Amino acid sequence: MNILHMKYAVEVARLGSLNKAAETLLIAQPNLSRSVKELEAELGITIFNRSAKGMVLTPEGEEFIGYANEILKQIDQVDKIYKEGAAKKQRFSISVPRASYISEAFAQFSKTLSGDSAEIFYKETNSQRTIHNILNHDYKLGIIRYAENYDKYFKILLEEKGLAYEMVTEFSYCLVMSADSSLANNDNITFDDLKDRIEIAHADPYVPSLSLSKVVKEELPDNISRRIFIFERASQFDLLSENPDTFMWVSPLPEKILQRYNLVQKKCSDNKKIYKDVLIYREEYKLSKIDKQFITQLCEAKRKYIL
Repeated sequence: MNILHMKYAVEVARLGSLNKAAETLLIAQPNLSRSVKELEAELGITIFNRSAKGMVLTPEGEEFIGYANEILKQIDQVDKIYKEGAAKKQRFSISVPRASYISEAFAQFSKTLSGDSAEIFYKETNSQRTIHNILNHDYKLGIIRYAENYDKYFKILLEEKGLAYEMVTEFSYCLVMSADSSLANNDNITFDDLKDRIEIAHADPYVPSLSLSKVVKEELPDNISRRIFIFERASQFDLLSENPDTFMWVSPLPEKILQRYNLVQKKCSDNKKIYKDVLIYREEYKLSKIDKQFITQLCEAKRKYIL
């Protein structure tokens, strides 16, 4: 269907006259008449009854003009968005590890959003699903977490998949537990202090090219006989605050989180393992303005809580 002919028919219907419409549209009246007839022939309907009083819409014509007006409005909106520089919807998507400093960065990032329309997706998951989300589910950014000794395995995978990567931070895990725990006042805690406690852990460790059993053995050693696996971070904090016999290994937490859940954060001299948080995205992807806003907040949160 010729969109120009549709516009002509809408203008004729508005003015009720071929002559007046031709003047408004700055085209010859015979050309306008021919365009309307071609449109009617293409649709197989009569849009106008011609009479001495002018051009009168038929019932079919009224229905068609109603549709035509809606279509032309949508075309105008597209023109405004892509030709006149109207504000586009802001889109941001990221998959991240379950980390409080990252969620704090995301909360601060949300305050920087302008009044324009926006779609924001924030998903907490493990490194395997983060990589999968970028490759298969149109997530633009991801942050993966892994132990330093697995660095080569992840870099090989990221390069094979065409993913760019940038270091965010590295750190040693802290212990977090209820302020009511009998260990809460200890200046330093050892692995031996924890052996009769209940560890709260994630159930989804992952390292590319290594078997799950090997990774589990390294990340969840058998010196702890009791573990509760929870994927959702808020539920982990609820359990830690309610059960003084539980503990969890975490990246450093903001003080306000500790206070909110009546928790304490402790160092463990026996735990010398270093972990890395790494930002990833497709090599061909160009970071948007809104991506850079988040990265700015992420760097500020890292400096505040990790370094």
